Amino acid sequence: MEKKGKILIVDDNEDVLFALNLLLQPHVEKVKVTTQPSRIEYFMKNFEPDVILLDMNFKRDAISGQEGFECLEEILKIDDQAIVIFMTAYADMEKAVKAIKAGATDFISKPWEKEKLLATLSSALRLRASQREVKVLREQVENLGRSSEELPEMIGQSPAMMEVFETIQKLSETDANILILGENGTGKDVLAAEIHRLSDRCLKPMVCVDAGAITETLFESELFGHVKGAFTDAHADHVGKIEQADGSTLFLDEIGNIPLHLQAKLLRVLQNRTVMKVGDNRPVAVDVRLICATNRNIEEMVRRGEFREDLYYRINTMHLVLPPLRERKDEIVPLAERFLATYAAQYHREVSAFSESAKKAMEGCRWSGNIRELKNCIEKSVILSEGEVLDAAQIELPQDASLEPAGKVLEEETLEMAEERIIRAAMDRYEGNLTQVAKSLDISRPTLYAKLKKYNI
Repeated sequence: MEKKGKILIVDDNEDVLFALNLLLQPHVEKVKVTTQPSRIEYFMKNFEPDVILLDMNFKRDAISGQEGFECLEEILKIDDQAIVIFMTAYADMEKAVKAIKAGATDFISKPWEKEKLLATLSSALRLRASQREVKVLREQVENLGRSSEELPEMIGQSPAMMEVFETIQKLSETDANILILGENGTGKDVLAAEIHRLSDRCLKPMVCVDAGAITETLFESELFGHVKGAFTDAHADHVGKIEQADGSTLFLDEIGNIPLHLQAKLLRVLQNRTVMKVGDNRPVAVDVRLICATNRNIEEMVRRGEFREDLYYRINTMHLVLPPLRERKDEIVPLAERFLATYAAQYHREVSAFSESAKKAMEGCRWSGNIRELKNCIEKSVILSEGEVLDAAQIELPQDASLEPAGKVLEEETLEMAEERIIRAAMDRYEGNLTQVAKSLDISRPTLYAKLKKYNI
């Protein structure tokens, strides 16, 4: 039996607890023991056991098992799918049948046979794992069933957004590879999820990969998988993201960050529709619909030789452009109102509307971080809100909130002053996350470090 799972043992005999703890430690991840049934609720909430081994008889009497049944009833009130295995020194068929009918998973007698007990426990752990898989699948199906109206980031009445919506409706009937372009925070990942939801592949979850967050050394292993022994830390076979997405959609975010030599390997997978795990020479056939996204100018990267032209055409059967929020000012307030309702419910706040001054203030912002920045701003404002209406003074607008047109330089502002202002605004927007700041400014982390030191940020 593999060493996994958390076990709670409840028995009034400390010798039994000691023996079981000693027996199970080499086979399971964690074991907790208690002599007091009254502690079961505490352990269920704080330890979250996968399986509970429960004695049927405690202090009240020695043979009826009534206390065990009462404990079982309380356990199932807390978790109606709890895996409980009864233990008793006074086993009989009638009692076993009664235990199963009451909701127990299995029944073992004392003294136990070691191999039988381990086999029973192994089956119980597999059952618990299956329960969790079913729960995850149900949640995925529920999420896939959401309509676009329930996705706040998908609001849009501007001509550009209406064109996007019309296009994805047409694309839903195809398996065409799609490239989504747009600034950080415009909702490229949300759009990808909506395209997947509308497709015939929606019964399987979309597999997402942030190409900008994977190091070069791990890229092949993460995307293509590896076999045991392929490299030093490869202790077991690993199924890559591409193979996980077989029959579904693979979303590659920030594809512009993939180095050239790795682009060639990705192109080979897309052309051959097979994937080769690291350390293996056997190709595995895959059926994947690819959606990519980037905030970079891919065409310019192709011209500079930084992105393979053949890969660009492979991923760009169709492309969609998400406009920045500053070009969709009529959508700022509707988006903010959706976020307000969501976070008011989540954080149990009374706030339900914006004042007119708040609406004007939000419409006057450039929102260089786009929808993500707006969403973050509204969440913080809701958390700190008092009363039913949010006024402009209660909303912590971004530092670059200005009615000035994009690109206009403040009077008598030097180039260095502008650079420092932009870097400080990005640091505030991404709350000091240097990776995100570097990405938003389209500079490397070493360059960002040098700028931070220069301006004493």
